[in-house]
Amino acid sequence: MIEEIRIQDLGVIGDATLELGPGFTVVTGETGAGKTMIVTALGLLLGARADPGAVRRGKPTAVVEGRWRLPADPAAAASVVERVEDAGGAVEDGDLILTRTVSAEGRSRATVGGRSAPVAVLGDLADALVAVHGQSDQIRLTAAAAQRAALDAYGGAAVTRALTVYRDVFTRWQEHAALLARLTGDREARLQEAARLRTAVDEIEQLAPAPGEDTALAERAERLGNLEELRLAAGLAHEALSSESVGDTQDVVGLIEAARRALERVAGADPQLTPVIDQLAELGFAAAEASAAVSRYLGSLDSDGGHDLELVNERRAALTAAVRKHGVASVDELLAFAAEASDRLLELDGDDDRIAALETAAVDDERELAEAADALTTARRDAAATLARRVTDELANLAMAGAELVVRVDDAGEYRHDGRDQVSILLQPHAGSDPRPIAKGASGGELSRVMLAIEVVMAGTAPVPTFVFDEVDAGVGGAAAIEIGRRLAELAKTTQVIVVTHLAQVAAFATNHLRVVKDASGAVTASSVQRLTGAERVEEMARLLSGLTESESGIEHAKELLELAHA
Repeated sequence: MIEEIRIQDLGVIGDATLELGPGFTVVTGETGAGKTMIVTALGLLLGARADPGAVRRGKPTAVVEGRWRLPADPAAAASVVERVEDAGGAVEDGDLILTRTVSAEGRSRATVGGRSAPVAVLGDLADALVAVHGQSDQIRLTAAAAQRAALDAYGGAAVTRALTVYRDVFTRWQEHAALLARLTGDREARLQEAARLRTAVDEIEQLAPAPGEDTALAERAERLGNLEELRLAAGLAHEALSSESVGDTQDVVGLIEAARRALERVAGADPQLTPVIDQLAELGFAAAEASAAVSRYLGSLDSDGGHDLELVNERRAALTAAVRKHGVASVDELLAFAAEASDRLLELDGDDDRIAALETAAVDDERELAEAADALTTARRDAAATLARRVTDELANLAMAGAELVVRVDDAGEYRHDGRDQVSILLQPHAGSDPRPIAKGASGGELSRVMLAIEVVMAGTAPVPTFVFDEVDAGVGGAAAIEIGRRLAELAKTTQVIVVTHLAQVAAFATNHLRVVKDASGAVTASSVQRLTGAERVEEMARLLSGLTESESGIEHAKELLELAHA
């Protein structure tokens, strides 16, 4: 609910603070005092379009700040908190601060929970915070989706159960229908895909590449292409390590062995030579092993390398062509492609069986969906009849005798997520007239009374934390005005109600009475807001009744009216 609204330099209001709170708050005041500016201020906090002409003359900006108290129940406040946090703001200790600034040049700025935010965020929060009913305000039940949602909420458990069953069947029907459409619609494309994949898999299987084969063949081709250089280098290395020629040429193995023997002959004379001799022995073993390895390498070199190189290059060319053809980078990726293609072929080959099964399921789905939709329509029509009857009864007590609310549930001709129904809430202004949309079937004042009747009947089924009614009593008086006040008080038992009125019969039922007061000072009128209690409230009630604040009879009439309302 709204705990407080502060207004600065908006219209005729210089600086005013409205302390609201729970229950039924009424706002009264003389004509031109700025009562409507309060509704305008609230509209700005809820994302309404800013009018620079509303900025007080001579002031650069108008500022409106509202403090909301969110419900203690976390579940009830969750949607508001989530939207505020998405905008970067915060709700502290259950309090939400919204601010709107409008400049005289037409610029507008909003803050949500302490952080600057687009004005559109205020509009997103509006539906969850306040429902405004006035002669120039949007009505929350004018949209078809909102009317259907309101009827479903009013229908309670019966509609909820039917809607849950319908949505389960609808979701299954949609999934099966989408899959069947995809499979049957792409039949030719799937056949072509299967043929292409089957050819690719056959080609790769015939080629029979081995993992890493392209890398291994590249290494072998490099070796065979440099065979003579490799043989010459290996021969020189082997000759140097362990020469087989006869003559003065000394190889590494022989030199190391000669050095070792020379030192061994004198080792007894100096123990320090022992580790050197051991190192020479290890070097001799290593040189001998290296010589043997080079010898084996020489033996592995194929003297007829040209023929092998030709075969290797042919194999490499075949692998490279396959890799390029299938758009991969290596033989390993080619093997992975073949595995994926095989899996896809199994899936495509099984589609015919899936299509047959889905076609059978589609028949069952459509039958179940029709049954679920019929059950939902029946539940909604039962709720619609009760809602229409109760609201019509309320309208008779609100000086709209002969008016009738009509709630239609028609076949929209297609299945949707929320059913097959088109819900329309219409107003028949008098007997014999045609029902029309509620926003078109009533005048401004009547429209607020229609919405009041609907809200009273639906109280508790589709709760909104705060209702604001502007000129709900336009065109009525006497007993009808008392009935309006009584119903506003009834609505205020479950939600916060704020009403701008000029009728004492309505104001008498309020639990919180605010008066907008204007003071003339030069060319500028500054208005402020006072909370009325006791004698001040009686005086204001007398002014509303007769315009005579000092008349004894007027005062007595005001007291009588207040006592009637309290009773």
